[in-house]
Amino acid sequence: MSQQVHTVPIDVLFRHCDPAGIVFYPRYVEILHDMVEHWFNHGLRIGYESLHGQYGLGIPTVSLHVEFKAPSRLGDHLAGKLTVEKMGRSSMHLNLDLCGPDGAVRVEGKAIVVFASIAELRPVEILPEFRALIAPYQAGGASQSA
Repeated sequence: MSQQVHTVPIDVLFRHCDPAGIVFYPRYVEILHDMVEHWFNHGLRIGYESLHGQYGLGIPTVSLHVEFKAPSRLGDHLAGKLTVEKMGRSSMHLNLDLCGPDGAVRVEGKAIVVFASIAELRPVEILPEFRALIAPYQAGGASQSA
């Protein structure tokens, strides 16, 4: 099975930039989070509203590593690309790349998110129905232990 990639178009807006018109690095963290939320809402079709409300779950980020490879400027059109490196019992290791129009990676992010009970503030096992939706985004489409 080939790995699916969730792609999000991202326009670099004034709010993302410093006075020189270059993306201010903390804004990239917000953009990376927006990519994850977009994936849940549009790729997995598990809206954050139902994740939090119906299921009582959150997906806090417990680890984040970001490498800044090339700058982006006001008006640039980027492509956010999300894949799952591995899926454990309650966690997912995500690859989050921001690419320029030429396809070159400008920002490379790696995040670990954990499914957690909002009420109990503790990790919970990824539900089988969620696991089935997530699997196509993982290389090989199979679950791995974390």
